[in-house]
Amino acid sequence: MMQESKDLEFKESVTNSFLKTVSAYANSTGGRVLFGIDDDGKTVGLDNPKQTCLDIENKINDSIIPQPDYSLKINEFDATVELTVFPGRSKPYLYRSKAYKRNDTATIPVDTLGLSRLVLEGQNLSFEQLAASKQDLSFTVLENRLTAKLSLESFTTDTLKTLGLLDETGTYNNAAELLADENGFPGIDIAVFGDTINLIKQRKTLEHASVLAEIDSALELFETQYCYEEIKGMERIRKELIPLEAFREAITNAIVHRTWDVPAHIRISMFDDRVEVASPGGLPASMTVDEYLSDMLSVRRNGILAEVFLRLGLIEAFGTGIMRIRDTYKGSIKKPRFQVSDNAIVVTLPLLMDNPGLEGDELTVFGLLSGVRPQSTSELAAKVTFSRSKLLRILKKLVETGLVTAEGTGRGQKYRLQR
Repeated sequence: MMQESKDLEFKESVTNSFLKTVSAYANSTGGRVLFGIDDDGKTVGLDNPKQTCLDIENKINDSIIPQPDYSLKINEFDATVELTVFPGRSKPYLYRSKAYKRNDTATIPVDTLGLSRLVLEGQNLSFEQLAASKQDLSFTVLENRLTAKLSLESFTTDTLKTLGLLDETGTYNNAAELLADENGFPGIDIAVFGDTINLIKQRKTLEHASVLAEIDSALELFETQYCYEEIKGMERIRKELIPLEAFREAITNAIVHRTWDVPAHIRISMFDDRVEVASPGGLPASMTVDEYLSDMLSVRRNGILAEVFLRLGLIEAFGTGIMRIRDTYKGSIKKPRFQVSDNAIVVTLPLLMDNPGLEGDELTVFGLLSGVRPQSTSELAAKVTFSRSKLLRILKKLVETGLVTAEGTGRGQKYRLQR
């Protein structure tokens, strides 16, 4: 039996409520509404599918402004009607003066910020292309970077126009303000934690400066926490507890792909066993989570900013950020994690760790454990696909071999990596 999803809705009959869903689909990536199927996915059929098609067509044409692109199909074998709504190019699509969006299987009104984004999308514009609130901008940091990277002989207004930061009327856009020496945008909030999230050892907020300078400052703090030199004989060998390249990739991607029309900082949380980089804004509407995680598709939310970063060698042209992060962990038992929600993307970079000779399910359990935060058997059981009894046997073996420490007793017992 079928189930409703973000891009599939069931209607037993034709009522005006489906028009909200039509608005939502046209305002995003499209979807289908199946008429003659109840909420449980059971086919009940329609008495007159041809008349139903006429009713649907009349309601859409009379109620949705502007008129969306859609198609109707009658399924003769079960007397149902399939309405397919295609992604619109003239957003926002309104029903009774309101725009709608899908939230999982529900259809809800778009808020003020969402409506503003739809208006820009309908005009084929992005937030970074809008005129900056500040126009008295200087670009010393950007000039120095471009001169060093591209050996520029001079940095002029023509340079800024070529980069897409200044238009023919002499007006700077938001992308220009982000790259300027001073700006009015939120930046990066960094916290260095102790053994628990209640203990903050260091706090640093980087804001109102060029995003290039903010990246440099974040990298400097990262190096003090996770990079060191080991002396062997007459040699100094650089060591990285967490790959610097992975962190650089995570923070530059956060800058380039975040939504800049919300007053939220990029949040970097530094722990003893990991770093978390949380970027405001989920994925662009045209990208799925699978496409993001597999690097199959590169969608630039901030194309002007991305082009500047590309020229500076900070990102790759083909959107291989996740692949590059994963490559830095090739020999490690611990792997980076990527969490995607509607409002944020969080990249977690754990400490590099060699395989202590484990394999199969033992390796899986070992990889789930942290050296800082103890976890209960129940927490671990929710993350594995095998039985609880097998999990307990593996944990007992890991404790006996000295790789894992057990804390507490009975039901309160928890496990963490030996430090």
